[in-house]
Amino acid sequence: MEQRVLAIEARDKVGKGVSRRLRSSGLVPAVVYGKGIEPVAVSIDKKELAAAIAGEGGINHLITLKGGGDLDGKIVIVADLTRDALKGQPIHVDLHKINLEEKVKVKVPVSLKGSAIGVKEGGLLDFHMHVLEIECLPAQIPEHIDVDITNLKIGGSLHVSDVQIPAGFKVIDEQTATIVNILGKAVEAEAAAQEAE
Repeated sequence: MEQRVLAIEARDKVGKGVSRRLRSSGLVPAVVYGKGIEPVAVSIDKKELAAAIAGEGGINHLITLKGGGDLDGKIVIVADLTRDALKGQPIHVDLHKINLEEKVKVKVPVSLKGSAIGVKEGGLLDFHMHVLEIECLPAQIPEHIDVDITNLKIGGSLHVSDVQIPAGFKVIDEQTATIVNILGKAVEAEAAAQEAE
C-alpha cells in the first residue's frame, strides 16, 4: 500500500461551532486516536486530505502525520470519513494510529475481472459486495481484491469463500455471503413483472 504524508494541526477547541468555522476556512476537523494515546482533536487542510486519499486504495493508504506535536511522524489510516450528503465534501475524519507490526481490519474494494459467460448469453450481472473486510498487516493492505468472473454462467454465483486470499490475510465477512451472481432473463422478467404489480 502506498504511503502518503499529511500535515495536521492540533486544536484545543472542539464543538459544532468550531467545526463549522474550520470548514468555512477550508479545513476539516479530525480526531487522531489509537493504542497508547489519548484522542487528539486536529484540523487538516481539505486539499491535503483529498491528496492523501486520492487514487486507488483511497482511505486505506498509510499516512505519515506531519506536525501536531507528539503526533509528528506517527502512521495512521483513515478509520472513518464523513462527507456532506449534498456536496460530497469531507466534513470530519477519524485517523487511527497504527503499529506496522500489528494487523488491522480494513475494507478493500472488490475488482471484477473478465467478462462472464452468462452475461454474453444474455444474463444480468448482479454485483452485491463492492468491498470485503479483511485483516492483515498495514504494509500488506491491497488496493483492491480481484475476483475472476469469466466462468460464471447464468444462475451462477461467487461467494466470499470462493475468493483466493493470499497467506497472512483473513476475510472478516461471512464466507457464505454472495459477492456476485448472474441473473437469467426469466428472473429479470419476473422481477420486472413484480415491480409492475
